[in-house]
Amino acid sequence: MVFSIKHIFSLVSVLFLSASLTTSVSVQENFAKCLSVNSKLSIPISTIYTNNSSSFTSILQSSARNLRYLLPSVPKPEIIFTPLTEFHVQAAVICARKLGIHVRLRSGGHDYEGVSYVSEIESPFIVLDLARLRSIGVDIRSSSAWVQAGATIGEVYYRIAEKSKVHGFPAGICTTLGIGGHITGGAYGSMMRKFGLGVDNIIDARIVDANGRILDRKAMGEDLFWAIRGGGGGSFGIILSWKIKLVRVPATVTVFTVTRTLEQGGTKLLYRWQQVADKLDENLFIRVMIQPINGSRIGKRTIATSYNALFLGSANRLLQLTKKSFPELNLTRKDCIETSWIKSVLYIAGFPSNTTPEVLLQAKSSNKAYFKAKSDFVQKPIPETALEGLWKKFLQEDNPLTIWNPYGGMMSKISEYATPFPHRKGTLFKIQYLTIWFDGDKKSQKHINWIRKMYKYMGPYVSSSPRAAYVNYRDLDLGMNKKNHASINKAKIWGAKYFKDNFNRLVNVKTKVDPSNFFRHEQSIPPLSVKS
Repeated sequence: MVFSIKHIFSLVSVLFLSASLTTSVSVQENFAKCLSVNSKLSIPISTIYTNNSSSFTSILQSSARNLRYLLPSVPKPEIIFTPLTEFHVQAAVICARKLGIHVRLRSGGHDYEGVSYVSEIESPFIVLDLARLRSIGVDIRSSSAWVQAGATIGEVYYRIAEKSKVHGFPAGICTTLGIGGHITGGAYGSMMRKFGLGVDNIIDARIVDANGRILDRKAMGEDLFWAIRGGGGGSFGIILSWKIKLVRVPATVTVFTVTRTLEQGGTKLLYRWQQVADKLDENLFIRVMIQPINGSRIGKRTIATSYNALFLGSANRLLQLTKKSFPELNLTRKDCIETSWIKSVLYIAGFPSNTTPEVLLQAKSSNKAYFKAKSDFVQKPIPETALEGLWKKFLQEDNPLTIWNPYGGMMSKISEYATPFPHRKGTLFKIQYLTIWFDGDKKSQKHINWIRKMYKYMGPYVSSSPRAAYVNYRDLDLGMNKKNHASINKAKIWGAKYFKDNFNRLVNVKTKVDPSNFFRHEQSIPPLSVKS
């Protein structure tokens, strides 16, 4: 029998499709069977979602924020496993290792480049989604709390405030962040100048390591405990829970937002902010949110700089401080809102003024968009002329946003080697750049090209050797590992940006605790050499 080229291609396509389906089914069946054998507690079928399950897509999309990584063309996992207990997580690691299945780890789904639920470099893969592990146990007497990895930072804040009006925790501003991954990168927020980062206030942790063992701080040792507090998620193990140290907050705090456009002297005020922001009283955190808005003339846009602040104290005391240290802001009593710490969380996060704290229990955010982000650290004020050039670039883009977060205070007192997060003394402020769009994938490249050009423009005005970046604002433009193979020299390019000299210690810890590189992704910490 003679086959035409068309018939041959059709036959090959069917064979490939058949092989692919067979692989999928075998991965799903083998993993499910292995879980039932290796878990100390029974595993309900409702915790396993295969890619032909009716609710698979909704679970995959449930906490993901970046629509770029939810497109049909983006690789999808074979399975999403949503464990209910620590033993379920342990069984998942044992089985994935035994079956040679690649695993991605998700707690809150906020990873900017989607590496917690997408693998661009390896397939098949499964997602271990910790969203159902969300218990929070607050102990005011010991000023501590045990928090499971799937709980959001908003839920943590709510449960603390439920027990005490004068306790809090210094972590993220976005309240739907999963605390498991959030703290692995550092966890900064509006109390960082007073109390440091989330990682600076961790007492203990429970993890599952690459061998499937459940370990606490004592069992894992101080090197691994050091690495998981700021060394980035998905490299050293699966965070099951953190024991956090609560901090004392005043019964009354003060918040404000003051906005100045370019026409109102916004550029000069921002230049002055750069000179004072890190030197202000450590109880005062003033970040600047910068974006284009419609100007007074129809069809003409301008730049708005909004000074969004939390002060751990009264409005009268705040006004005394700003009059002395930052009079150019012209802060008035009318600008100031005295409130409780928990309501300040809502204010800084951007909720409407009539929102009640119960909104923090709504763990999933409905805000999804296409976006690309980058970050910088600044060690000397950016000149006004450079700012004017930045405004020109911002006015060329549809929906750009940049947020400048002040350092100083406690951030300058903690050694850059205390945790893997190294951006401490000498940093004036951190910049986050974002471009956001809603018109689908068709114009993605246009927006990504814009942010890359803008990032290049900012090069002369930010940190150098290395040009530092924040690991929780992950940026795959900085470099990527390849499939189950990571060159230390190549990884060091982005590793040094995120961790500076701490990258070398992270590699040593990784080599010790996960030499086979079981936990890996596009920017995970590589071992010195992969051992099978």
